[in-house]
Amino acid sequence: MPQPLYYRESQLIGRRATPTRSARTGLLPFSSATLWRMVRAGKFPKPVKLADRVTAWPASDVDAWRQSRTAA
Repeated sequence: MPQPLYYRESQLIGRRATPTRSARTGLLPFSSATLWRMVRAGKFPKPVKLADRVTAWPASDVDAWRQSRTAA
């Protein structure tokens, strides 16, 4: 499967844990609010606007951020 060029918020965060699903389904282990707080603080890559109502993160930026977190 080819690597995506961009990640949408729903791919990063996924869906919440439920009584039958114990973990989030996204790439990141935190909530949407935490994601945006980290973006504002400069601790997570900034998204880009792909269209009027479409915001996404370049996959290369997110993957580099994830690599930096596992290397530390």
